[in-house]
Amino acid sequence: METIKHECGIALIRLLKPLSYYQQKYGSWTYGLNELYLMMEKERNRGQEGAGLACLKMKAKAGEEYLFRERAEGSGAINEIFDVVNKKISQYQDKLNDADYAERNIPFAGEIYMGHLRYSTTGKNGLSYVHPFLRRNNWRARNICLCGNFNMTNVDEIFAELTSKGQHPRIYSDTYIILEQIGHRLDRESERLFAIAQEKGLEGMAITHFIEDNLCIENVLREASCLWDGGYVISGMTGSGETFVMRDPWGIRTAFYYTDQEKIVVASERPVIQTAFDLEVNDVVELQPGQAIIIGKNGEWRLSRILEPAEKTTACSFERIYFSRSSDADIYLERKALGRNLMQQILESIGYDIQNTVFSFIPNTAEVAFYGMTEAIEEYVCENKLKRIQSLGRMPNEQEILDIMSCRVRREKVAHKDIKLRTFITEGKSRNNLVAHVYDITYGSLRPGIDNLVIIDDSIVRGTTLKESIIRILDRLHPKKMVLVSSSPQIRYPDYYGIDMSSMHEFIAFRAAVELLIENGQWEYIHNIYLKCIAQRQLPAKQMVNYVKEIYAPFTPEDISRKMAQMLRHEDVRSDIEIVFQTLEGLHRACPDHQGDWYFTGNYPTPGGVRRINEAFISYIEETYHDLKI
Repeated sequence: METIKHECGIALIRLLKPLSYYQQKYGSWTYGLNELYLMMEKERNRGQEGAGLACLKMKAKAGEEYLFRERAEGSGAINEIFDVVNKKISQYQDKLNDADYAERNIPFAGEIYMGHLRYSTTGKNGLSYVHPFLRRNNWRARNICLCGNFNMTNVDEIFAELTSKGQHPRIYSDTYIILEQIGHRLDRESERLFAIAQEKGLEGMAITHFIEDNLCIENVLREASCLWDGGYVISGMTGSGETFVMRDPWGIRTAFYYTDQEKIVVASERPVIQTAFDLEVNDVVELQPGQAIIIGKNGEWRLSRILEPAEKTTACSFERIYFSRSSDADIYLERKALGRNLMQQILESIGYDIQNTVFSFIPNTAEVAFYGMTEAIEEYVCENKLKRIQSLGRMPNEQEILDIMSCRVRREKVAHKDIKLRTFITEGKSRNNLVAHVYDITYGSLRPGIDNLVIIDDSIVRGTTLKESIIRILDRLHPKKMVLVSSSPQIRYPDYYGIDMSSMHEFIAFRAAVELLIENGQWEYIHNIYLKCIAQRQLPAKQMVNYVKEIYAPFTPEDISRKMAQMLRHEDVRSDIEIVFQTLEGLHRACPDHQGDWYFTGNYPTPGGVRRINEAFISYIEETYHDLKI
């Protein structure tokens, strides 16, 4: 019911044939560029704040540009950057059918394409923060172009490592610092090969070719990544054509690849590759934790273990619940399973009154879980019908059969998003009244005062839209009872690996637990947790403990859900409200291969996550209760 800004999307295409090959087979040498556009459009859900692309022309001569980049901000960034690229290409109108000429002369006519969709998770905006990032050098092998889906939790440490070696980064952001760090290691690798070339007696361009032909990206990545703490998939290419995509050793972020004789393709989601290239599920392979796919200058590719995978890999479960497209075969089934797992709790919440209950969903991302939920309830209804018939102990008459068979699961489209709220009114009750109309309802879809309304969402995070808009607008249908269902468990903790959930005050579950403690006269309990967090500030991150878990310890999930329902109930609302959350056990049954659940449990997979949650709690207490003695 609330939009969460989240991790970015990457797309990479390495063409393995001359452009004339694609001209002949597909009717245009722009095949790679066209496919990149399609892949980026299919990943639009992953980033709507900016987009960028880079292209490497490997056959350019000295004095000719060989590395091209275009970036733009805003929700229309994909179309904007491709419009610019197409305008640049169209200037060569009389040569557009000459693939060999294009390969040498036309901008963005190259063998390697890299695209990126951006969502800001740090609050830093502006074109200078839009990927791909580019580090220039007169030696082709020392150029590096980088983009990624990541957030590092230990930027301070990486920054300190760079400055200790004499560097002076211009921008303090994880992407730019990672660019400089990889660039530094690329310089060292080039220098290593330069020394070897000289020992062999090579001179001039022979040294350049030796460096480009023997560049070991594994060396670069191993030296750089040993400091990284966070969730990441990082894609890059050098000016000489070495290309790579690397995944974090915890498996937090996702990446998939496909190879054939014509191309090598990598993307953040499997169905993106399937759709763009008309492939089956098994054709597309998942990159493993700590692994990199590396493509040499000559187009030969290999899988390399850069870092050992963590003892317990923790692939992001939110990727399955919400972020990735449900057109993925496995994700579709998992989201249905999430809905199915909620059946018993829902039946209990409505007193098993199926005939007087309407089932629906908000928003569209919850639709698949809705199918699973209603399928499970239909199965319950069918079993119940059979039991009722059997309980008669005789052949029922026609009316008895009709009475039993009349019970059905009632599905309705009770709400839909009606307008995009404009922000010219920024404060007060007037704005709240506008917010209340972001959604509209289907009048007549419920029998007022008779029907319960069960409405499923993929998550409940902040609760603002629920309280100010959705609950108030649904209350106009006058349900007997409103049951708000979340296909994910209670989101209790910030995410520091690429999702825009970083401040404690954002979480309605956390605020509910704190309010319960204060209502019970347990301010001293909260204060002691604060002191514990303060006391370990000077410890290495690996020794830190997530003491924020203790905030929730005195309560059951049901206690917190009841408090959340009270907090989300607007003074104008008259319907009875209950909130039902997915259980952790239900989550893990539905998504068995994606055990990353730190936003629900506080079990952060990296030391940096634990350090950040303690700092977030300290900041929350000092900002929220600054007038109290701390």
